[in-house]
Amino acid sequence: MTPDTRKVDESAASVVRKNFSDTIVSSLRTFGRAVGIAHESVVGGFTDLLRGQFQWREALLQAWRLVTVTAIPAILMAIPFGVIVSVQVGNLIHTLGADSLLGATGGLGVIKQGAPIATGFLLGGAGSAAIAADLGARTIREEIDALETMGISPVHRLVIPRMAAMLVVAPLLNILIIFVGVLSGYAVAIAGLGVTPGSYWATFGSFTTPADVWVSLLKAIIFGFLVAVIACQRGLEAKGGPRGVADAVNAAVVLSVMSIVVVNLVAAQVTAMFLPTKLA
Repeated sequence: MTPDTRKVDESAASVVRKNFSDTIVSSLRTFGRAVGIAHESVVGGFTDLLRGQFQWREALLQAWRLVTVTAIPAILMAIPFGVIVSVQVGNLIHTLGADSLLGATGGLGVIKQGAPIATGFLLGGAGSAAIAADLGARTIREEIDALETMGISPVHRLVIPRMAAMLVVAPLLNILIIFVGVLSGYAVAIAGLGVTPGSYWATFGSFTTPADVWVSLLKAIIFGFLVAVIACQRGLEAKGGPRGVADAVNAAVVLSVMSIVVVNLVAAQVTAMFLPTKLA
């Protein structure tokens, strides 16, 4: 290897190391800004409520927008999910001769994993895209700068109402998915697999506890909080015109889904340790 070639290789390696370190530092700074927005939103939300300055109208408007973009997809997602769980699990337990347990397995699958994951993905897809696009468009039109110039906090005026709307819609969406998913699984079990209605609901009630439902709702709320923080941050930091808004929306969706997957993995391990499945 000649000296010139060695110098080129060392220069390329130093560039790679610099780019890698810059990426790590940029990621940590982005994470820090997200934590800052989350902290300011939580504290500011309670402060606005105590002072009577909470933006109720904006929160209700954003909640309705989230419902309009997620309700129908939630139903369309819950129906095949309940059917798939009943068919796949039903075939397995039929082989084992335990058809009466289909209600328990189907119900637990929908409540503990299916409903919160579906809720998170819907909010992380349609919900985060709507929020990031709205705030990103306001940012590139310099509306955010205008608010700051007038002494109005964008977090209190725009972020907190959207976060409150997400925290309200997330558990409601989770309940809707549970209801539709369980009913669709019940219909398939009764009509297609020959399970009696009494045994289905008996095992469902025996293995599914109120704690499972509360954990499902809590996971949905946590997912909604993460989606709101990520989408608002990406929207407020959009730059570069319409292309910047599109990039902000893409980043919000991708980061939201990735965060939901990681948090759900941790939550599943924690609940399995402290709330194992047992007879009600």
